[in-house]
Amino acid sequence: MPLYDRISVPTDGSSEGELAVCHALDLAAVHGASVRAIYVVDTARYAGMPMETTWEGVGDLLYDDAEAALSTVRELAADRGVDVETAVVEGTPSREIITDAEDAGCDLVVMGTHGRGGIDRLLLGSVAEKVVRGSSVPVLTVRIGDGDAPSAAESAAASGTDGPASDATETG
Repeated sequence: MPLYDRISVPTDGSSEGELAVCHALDLAAVHGASVRAIYVVDTARYAGMPMETTWEGVGDLLYDDAEAALSTVRELAADRGVDVETAVVEGTPSREIITDAEDAGCDLVVMGTHGRGGIDRLLLGSVAEKVVRGSSVPVLTVRIGDGDAPSAAESAAASGTDGPASDATETG
């Protein structure tokens, strides 16, 4: 019996994010799993826009970005012979990723993380961290971007833990 039957992979359409998409697709190929790729249109981010800005114009651009990102996932999946289903959802990214994975019956969420630590993570928050803490579905994070990744000791010092295993054992 395969370990995974259905893998969720949120995408933002960035070239860095493709690393996480490829990882999810490779896992799916090995396990004979299908993939559900989602793009979250972050409506909260645009709530404070000036009234002169029409939501229709912004919405069209956001949905064009979503379609381009999901089209890339479909192409990458076809290259690997993996079945992929795509969806565009609106809302807060972390909440929508969790809800979609749970509602779609996914066994795993694979998503990228920029590997920010210390004060950057505190100030900026992290979609991946919120998903890890809030999801009932297991989450595999793939470090993307930030070419100079901190060592395990630096990460532990920045997060105030005793070592890298601490983050893996924390639950919501």
